[in-house]
Amino acid sequence: MSVARSDLRRRFEEIYMAHYADLLGYVRRRTESPEDAADVLAETFATAWRRIADVPPGPSARLWLYGVARRVLANGRRAETRRSALVERLGAELGQWDDNDWTPDREDLDAVRAAFRRLGPDDREVLALVSWEGLGSAEIATVLGCSRGAARLRLHRARKRLAGELSSAGVDVARYCARMPALAGGEA
Repeated sequence: MSVARSDLRRRFEEIYMAHYADLLGYVRRRTESPEDAADVLAETFATAWRRIADVPPGPSARLWLYGVARRVLANGRRAETRRSALVERLGAELGQWDDNDWTPDREDLDAVRAAFRRLGPDDREVLALVSWEGLGSAEIATVLGCSRGAARLRLHRARKRLAGELSSAGVDVARYCARMPALAGGEA
């Protein structure tokens, strides 16, 4: 026997009205801005709507909502940590480039981008995963849905093809080394 949509809606509205204020206080004390609190609250109640059948009856619903909000907050903190780590990593890389007074030659830069674009989409993807996303071969294997050995082989072959493209374009690969994928731009 299925529950009518209007009954589900009525139940959700009851839960929302009964627990909104408590949940807002809970979230607000754990976020830095009203906007962040609103985002967490919206995601929490969106989860409650999607999983309305899982929300326990009575006062236990409030505790269930706190649990959902806690997970939403944790996910947000993890995302922020990843963003901060990326900003630090990029800052360090840019700092190294500045420390070495390194400036790519405009002609070489265009040649690197063109060489990267000439690669097949699979080669561009595996090079992007290792260079731009910072993934190792085990992680690349997971993303690509293949074995670790196959991922290493794909990466090796993609690097060889890129080196070949660069060599035919007359780019001094040794000059740019690890900076090569960054010079290629954001295309994957």
